[in-house]
Amino acid sequence: MNKTGYFTHTDCWKHEMGPGHPECPERLEAIERQLQACGLADLLERREAPLAAIGDIELAHDRMLVAAIRGLGDQLADDIVAGGPSHVQIDPDTMMNVHTWPAALRAAGAAIAATDSVMAGEMANAFCAVRPPGHHAERGKAMGFCFFNNIAIAAKYALERHGLKRVAIVDFDVHHGNGTADIIQGDERILMVSFFQHPLFPFSGADSDAPNMLNLPVPAHTRGMDIRELIDMMWIPRLEDFKPEMIFISAGFDAHRDDDLGQMNLTEQDFAWITARIKQIADRHAKGRIVSSLEGGYSHGALGRSVEAHIRVLADL
Repeated sequence: MNKTGYFTHTDCWKHEMGPGHPECPERLEAIERQLQACGLADLLERREAPLAAIGDIELAHDRMLVAAIRGLGDQLADDIVAGGPSHVQIDPDTMMNVHTWPAALRAAGAAIAATDSVMAGEMANAFCAVRPPGHHAERGKAMGFCFFNNIAIAAKYALERHGLKRVAIVDFDVHHGNGTADIIQGDERILMVSFFQHPLFPFSGADSDAPNMLNLPVPAHTRGMDIRELIDMMWIPRLEDFKPEMIFISAGFDAHRDDDLGQMNLTEQDFAWITARIKQIADRHAKGRIVSSLEGGYSHGALGRSVEAHIRVLADL
């Protein structure tokens, strides 16, 4: 039986946004430590994330954005040699260092390579332990800790490079995936389903839905049982009708009750249940094909345990 793939790269640890920033390299360390401790690490098909090709990133992003991020990376390298600043500010929450450009290419490259491997049948499904995350990155704008939209790129890649007709994006981060919505709205080949705390950054998603989106705003302190009911009532019928040929997951674990960046009350058991429901859809319509990529999750203990729960379901372990 094909294993679950696990894509990561040391370049993703080198991108950092200054002392005390919640989106930090220690997040990946927490995941690795948990997978080693529970024995899962040795049961996965580990792969190094390649650098994404610029042409593949531009399936989801404007050429000017890609050029700007690359240019800022080059400028930082020159500035550091000249004794200049070590970071450049993108928005109030988002900064680049000299390692951000290669890390962003690896994060997108992981999702693309995972798509290739799952499509080829080399692995049943895959999880990408990468950063920077992606789902706030819009077609022409980096924001909210995100530079390139890893999952939107992979979804477009599956359609354009592998010739799939329908793919679904499932986003269970505590924050609305405004970037994903911006990139895919109106593309009838992609169905996006999500829930997110509202109101909360980026303060979008609650008012209008394109026909190819089902985004469900929920109030602070929403519990896991309420989310499960919403998924069964709202997500599942839409996904069943859509019959996706592949499913992409924006796997944010910041809806966990221990996470300070949101105020929702999910547990690792809830993330396992959500993953199992997605997997049932994938098994029915998509030959089991799932690519999942890390988004949020900032309480390191809860993040490690939640990723373990997510991967255990993906890997049938």
